[in-house]
Amino acid sequence: MFSVAYATIQDKPYWYSLDRHMPKSEYELKVRDRRCYMIRDNEKPVGILRYNLFWDMIPFLTLIYFEEARRRQGFGAKAMAHWESEMRALGHKMAMTSTMANEKAQFFYRKLGYKDMGCLVMNTPPYEQPLEVFLGKGL
Repeated sequence: MFSVAYATIQDKPYWYSLDRHMPKSEYELKVRDRRCYMIRDNEKPVGILRYNLFWDMIPFLTLIYFEEARRRQGFGAKAMAHWESEMRALGHKMAMTSTMANEKAQFFYRKLGYKDMGCLVMNTPPYEQPLEVFLGKGL
C-alpha cells in the first residue's frame, strides 16, 4: 500500500542513500520543520520528497527521488498529489519547482499541470550547470 509520511531522524540513513545534494547538517532542520517526506510502498521506503519556501511563502519542491526499480510506477504522481494537498491545506495558493533543462523531470512536472515560469543561468564556480527551468502550478 502506498503512503507518504514525514521523515524522522531514524530515516536519515535511507534518506542519504538517495539524496546526494542536501548537506547532512540540513536534515535535522527539514525533519523539525516537517519539510521532508518518506514515500513507502507496503511500508518499505521507495523514495523521498523535500521542499522549502520560495520567498519564505511559496512551497518549492527541491527534490523528489525514487529508487531506480520504483520509477515509472505512478509513485511520483501520487506523492506530488499528496504534497500539493498538504500545501493547499496549509493555505498555500501555488507550488513551484525547478529542474535543469537537460533533465527529463520537466516533462513529469508539465504532465502534472506545472507551467514554465522562467529560467536561471548558473555560471558561477563551483555551481555551474545547464539552464535551470522554473515551473509553477496554482493550488
